[in-house]
Amino acid sequence: MTAVEGAGPLLLGVRHHGPGSARAVLAALEAREPEVLLVEGPPEADAVVALAAREEMRPPVALLAHVVDEPGRAAFWPLAEFSPEWVAIRWALARGVPVRFFDLPAAHALLLETGTTGGDGGDGGGDGGGGDSADGGGDGEPEPDGVRVDPLRVLAETAGHDDPERWWEDVVEHRGGLSADPCAPFAVLADAMAALRETHGDSPGGTGHRRDAVREAHMRLRLREARKEFGDGGVAVVCGAWHVPALTARTTVAADRHLLKGLPKAKTEITWVPWTHERLARHSGYGAGITSPGWYGHLFSAPDRPVERWVTKVARLLREEDHAVSSAHVIEAVRLADTLAALRGRPLPGLGETIDAVRAVMCEGSDVPLALVHDRLVVGDVLGEVPEDAPAVPLQRDLDRTRKSLRLKPEAGERELELDLRGENDAARSRLLHRLRLLGVDWGEPARDRTSGTGTFRETWRLCWRPELSVRVAEAGVWGTTVLGAATAKAEALARDAETLVEVTELAERCLLAGLGDALPAVMRALADRAALDADVGHLAQALPALVRSVRYGDVRGTDAAALREVAEGIAERVCVGLPPACAGLDAEGAAEMRGHVDAAHRAIVLLEREESLTRWRAVLRTLAERDRVPGLVRGRCARLLLDDGRLGDDEAARLMGLALSPGTEPADAAAWVEGFLAGGGMLLVHDERLLGLVDAWLTGIPGESFTDVLPLLRRTFAAYEPGVRRTVGELVRRGPAAGPGGSGGPGAAEWETAAGFGAGLDGERADAVLPTLRLLLGTHPAGTAATDTTEERAGAARKAVTAR
Repeated sequence: MTAVEGAGPLLLGVRHHGPGSARAVLAALEAREPEVLLVEGPPEADAVVALAAREEMRPPVALLAHVVDEPGRAAFWPLAEFSPEWVAIRWALARGVPVRFFDLPAAHALLLETGTTGGDGGDGGGDGGGGDSADGGGDGEPEPDGVRVDPLRVLAETAGHDDPERWWEDVVEHRGGLSADPCAPFAVLADAMAALRETHGDSPGGTGHRRDAVREAHMRLRLREARKEFGDGGVAVVCGAWHVPALTARTTVAADRHLLKGLPKAKTEITWVPWTHERLARHSGYGAGITSPGWYGHLFSAPDRPVERWVTKVARLLREEDHAVSSAHVIEAVRLADTLAALRGRPLPGLGETIDAVRAVMCEGSDVPLALVHDRLVVGDVLGEVPEDAPAVPLQRDLDRTRKSLRLKPEAGERELELDLRGENDAARSRLLHRLRLLGVDWGEPARDRTSGTGTFRETWRLCWRPELSVRVAEAGVWGTTVLGAATAKAEALARDAETLVEVTELAERCLLAGLGDALPAVMRALADRAALDADVGHLAQALPALVRSVRYGDVRGTDAAALREVAEGIAERVCVGLPPACAGLDAEGAAEMRGHVDAAHRAIVLLEREESLTRWRAVLRTLAERDRVPGLVRGRCARLLLDDGRLGDDEAARLMGLALSPGTEPADAAAWVEGFLAGGGMLLVHDERLLGLVDAWLTGIPGESFTDVLPLLRRTFAAYEPGVRRTVGELVRRGPAAGPGGSGGPGAAEWETAAGFGAGLDGERADAVLPTLRLLLGTHPAGTAATDTTEERAGAARKAVTAR
């Protein structure tokens, strides 16, 4: 029976996440008032469907089913406030009408190849619908011997439209009113789907999936049961329109049961989880894959004058972002949208016309503010809510309790969180986020501190709650029932399974950041074992930074890091002993890798703040800087580190550079030395003209046939400098250094006075020009006061700084 035949069950074929379909479903249910409602979805959800009636349940939400012993094998069935299934469920629960899900059970579907999401807990399993179609007939890959058609596209093309989304909006979403018989549109859509299935076929050789046949067999069995219990007239079905012809097909019970025989089965759990509009815009369980959930939500909540209300929302958003938008802009945008719809032959302005009008009138043709409108309104950043007593794994419950006590609220949009670890609440927040990261639940991503790269008192996090993290929490539940216990157990397991010293040192740092004191003994044992057996200097140098950071973070967080400090000091000593022989005889690739190890070890030993280790390290750097057998890249880098540390005088630096760039040195090795030495920043050449003169003289003396070989190294070095530094160096080279290495005027000294911006003395007239601005910045006071004297002194000092070379 079809939807219009009063004696049969009410079959409401819909497009998932369609606001027009949702309104039509509501009208049909009001007209027929069935005694039972069957909804496409896993029957396991019958146990939790009553939660949909609670006030605390705010869509978008999703049913989440997963295999108990393999939580990563999971699937979602998302529902928005404008989803026909959600509207039907809420209607039935409000009137005491039983709601039953009648699709293939998740216990079977999660084990079928195209019905699982594997380890990523994705948003596509379980299908429940699919595609960008009026039914969405099943997610997953198309059959290898057939290509799945999009029913919505076929219907649109048959009607002469090339855009199925616009066609659907015109004939369904923007209909001015419902017909006299609210069931008639569903009968028409069912006939269209029947014709499509007859033409294109629903067997593996056509457009159907093998799983579709199994699903539809189970649907028919559950429909027969409901008809037997409540009678034909008392049953209403809400499902994807593609499946309606299959529900009316003449088949036997034995044939349907045969299709279900031998299906794999697993023990599953199901619950409700929050969902987001952003995830609705992707293919998902009820997978319409709509690109504009925010717009559809608006159409559903504002059936009258939707364009005017939408443009008003856009204007409010743009005003909040400091864009000048007036009431006249709103009026003109609405008029333009109506005009565009008339020119394009549409009954009402759709999203395309509205966006075009907003771009032209409110955004002045720019797509920059329009991107904000798209993210906030067209898609939206809404995050649903579920009741606290919804079924959940123990780990999820502990996480909810902890985040509430710390006043951390999940949000769909990305936001930045600044933490001061000296505060108890912020320190606890940091530990929770680090523990979740250790468990693979990446609610927050750490960002580099803005104020200091080596600071330990502040942390910056980028937080964004994504629905699939609920699956990650379920997966992490195998490690324990609390966040602390699960993170501790996983850290101990990672320590046992770690294969390299670097992995263990990084794990030690993560344990300290997460406050996992109980896991540290196991980590320390693994660390001692790996450190004793690993003799590779590169591995030791790579492991040292994380270990030193652990010591510093342990001091800040009140953790006993004495054992870690002892290990770090021991590794630093081994690096000092093993580095010189490890640097001999390296090729270009090995030298580049060793330079990275030297930089890492230098930063770590400086942060370790142990004078004995630092003194020995500086001696090693000096040895490497003066040893001929060490590659030029490493020698140059060691010399630069000593110079920056104040342990290498200017004369000594010039001597080492002169030796490295002497005519007897191969150009490639000399260029590598320059790359290592100058990689620390170009200001060195700006302030030390002796070094600049040496580099300039060496460059001009390179033979033409060798210059091409060294050019990539030089380009890589100088390209890393700031544009202002490059320009200053270029100006200095153009006019020539003021004095050569011997102290006398070098080539180009006569041009000193003529080079713009490089005078020999103070240009008082040019310097005085900045004084008014300096007085404005520093403040003005009555003449003769002490404050005025101080200001003038500061202005004089600033004038000298501005005009200095």
